[in-house]
Amino acid sequence: MNYGVVSQEQLEKIDEILSEQLIKIGVDCVIIIDMAGNIITAKDSGATKYDVYSFAALAAGNFATVDAMAKLVGEQEFSLLFHKGTDCNIHFSKIDEELLLITMFGKHISLGFLRLNVVKALEQIRKLWGSGK
Repeated sequence: MNYGVVSQEQLEKIDEILSEQLIKIGVDCVIIIDMAGNIITAKDSGATKYDVYSFAALAAGNFATVDAMAKLVGEQEFSLLFHKGTDCNIHFSKIDEELLLITMFGKHISLGFLRLNVVKALEQIRKLWGSGK
């Protein structure tokens, strides 16, 4: 997947996928970042005031740390992370070797329902970018 050459049309389609699969089910915010913490795209419900730039940088560092821990215990990678809070939860999922999908959602959405919708979104995004994973 070469996300470095992304057309405006592809970004618009990705935004549609994120809106349809995640924002419409009640997700507060969804961000696609690269492993350096650069934001590729971000969508929110309009009711949140997250600092997505700071969040993206910290999320990339968090994912890199967990990746290093995976290797220490003999795993190739942990492709999914989940942080549960009292009111806000954060779900990380790898799109490919270069990109992460980060979803922030409240306690009104079950993790299983979110994961089903994340899987659908990932399949559509990968197809759009031609990776077919």
